[in-house]
Amino acid sequence: MSESVTKPRILTRQVNIGGVSVGGDAPVRVQSMTTTKTGDVEATLTQIRELATAGAEIVRVTVNDDAAADALPKIIAETKIPLVADIHYQHTLALRAIDAGIAKLRINPGNIGSKDNIKEVVKAASDAGVPIRIGVNKGSLHKRYKDMEPVAAIIQSATDELELFDQLNFKDVLVSLKSSEPMEVIQACRQWAKISDVPQHLGVTEAGTLLAGTSRSVAAMSVLLAEGIGDTIRISLAADPVEEVNAAFHMLQALGLRDGFARVVACPTCGRAEVDVVALAAKVEKLAKDLPSDKVVAVMGCIVNGPGEAKAADLGIAAGKSKVAIYRKGELLCSIDKADLDRVLMEEIERLK
Repeated sequence: MSESVTKPRILTRQVNIGGVSVGGDAPVRVQSMTTTKTGDVEATLTQIRELATAGAEIVRVTVNDDAAADALPKIIAETKIPLVADIHYQHTLALRAIDAGIAKLRINPGNIGSKDNIKEVVKAASDAGVPIRIGVNKGSLHKRYKDMEPVAAIIQSATDELELFDQLNFKDVLVSLKSSEPMEVIQACRQWAKISDVPQHLGVTEAGTLLAGTSRSVAAMSVLLAEGIGDTIRISLAADPVEEVNAAFHMLQALGLRDGFARVVACPTCGRAEVDVVALAAKVEKLAKDLPSDKVVAVMGCIVNGPGEAKAADLGIAAGKSKVAIYRKGELLCSIDKADLDRVLMEEIERLK
């Protein structure tokens, strides 16, 4: 793992989610959520496994109807990764998820119902040792907060909910304070870190498509993480959820908070390029995905910066007009014809494993 560029972590209380610790001195955990209908057991299991393979440590599934609740026992039985049940409107589905053996609940105080409903869920969760995340979203706040400024309303909603949890002596809680506006997320999470030791799940809700959503999410979360705020994260995208996990690890690795992927250095390409840098860099990323995270592969398209960057990498590729220079750990290994690049590239990346 690279040297951290962040401030010391703000220590929160630690919560155990199906054997995965969150908060305290635990690493920042990466989460995602399935996009399948949970009632479709095989499709949901397939996606959970894909997310786990990508590195997700906790996966959330929607439990929004009887079919989803009915499917939970089988899904949980065939899944090694901790699962979170996402509950809205029907508190009875939360009770069924607890009975099924779910590792954590996520409820929204704006729509879960009366205090009696919440008390029933909390008691069942307490008896079963199931943590609860209070998910406060700007877009679904209770009407009692409608006249408040957004950040204040988000904070107040979470505070009110936690007061009830405290009255019930339930401490296994996490909180998420979300908005689709990155600056509102930053402000809310900063304020929360000053007043509470409850661990925070970071995210920008309804962030958008792959590029826009990643940019908006990183704009908020990287600021908070660099300030030592945040215990678990999800980059929410209108895309394949595996992309959420990939983006999360890239961000955490850039901040020095988690090991992730081998780093592929690639020039931004220009008219000097003597090779299709975009296609080559994409190919290298796929080939290098299983390399140790401390390895660096440089893909350079011309002789201006190419040799220098290539020499600084574990494996460097610098393209010329007719030849491609291959560098290994700072030394020129060989100069090859472009037609041989794919073969040599695969051989050299395999050597780095």
